Amino acid sequence: MAKGDIQNRDAFLDQIANQLGRERQRTPVQRPDWNHQVQWNVLQGKSQDELLDVLEEQCKSIHTSLVRTDASNLNEALLEVIKEYGGESVMTWYDPRFEEYALTEAFREWKGEGIHVDKWDAKNGEESIRLAEKADVGITFSDSTLAESGTVVLFNDKRKGRSVSLLPATYIAIVPKSTLVPRMSQATREIHKQVEKGEQIASCINFITGPSNSADIEMNLVVGVHGPIKACYVVVEDR
Repeated sequence: MAKGDIQNRDAFLDQIANQLGRERQRTPVQRPDWNHQVQWNVLQGKSQDELLDVLEEQCKSIHTSLVRTDASNLNEALLEVIKEYGGESVMTWYDPRFEEYALTEAFREWKGEGIHVDKWDAKNGEESIRLAEKADVGITFSDSTLAESGTVVLFNDKRKGRSVSLLPATYIAIVPKSTLVPRMSQATREIHKQVEKGEQIASCINFITGPSNSADIEMNLVVGVHGPIKACYVVVEDR
């Protein structure tokens, strides 16, 4: 069995149709042609700089700080944010972008600042989860960033454990400016294109909008209920 193969699909769908008391639908579903698709009009035609302004304004509403920097100053910007939040232990993805932005060497230098950095190890997932749980700060890259809602989209896989953005008290997302899109419409469209092309997509796709929060109890907003208490987006000009 190859990775990603679907097993027993026909038997499974036949059973569902039988439980519904009807014949199984075997012809493709015709997608409707919508007369109006207003979702594409939101922030249409905005430049990356204009989308960044929208994102920065939205961050004020989702209890998230935003820092602007460039590739040459990314190390200093991250270090300043970590110190501001009192972080001493950091957990990151195993992600080539950390190398591309010259951060891997910088992480080793952070030891002199009293900051220890661990990297997600796919071969030892349980230990990686334990380290993420103990870490003060989790750092990942954003794969797509929604300006309208202030949301970072993470394409998780075995090298990019979701625990890194979920378990530490503080979450930092490195946001390459090129990842900015107006809203969820554009992000999900790209995911659908990957599916239609038969490409392998991420095993888990997370949409994260600032720190964890809930207003389920008497409509009182509480931040940090089930995940990071603080969040920061570090927006960087692409290399």
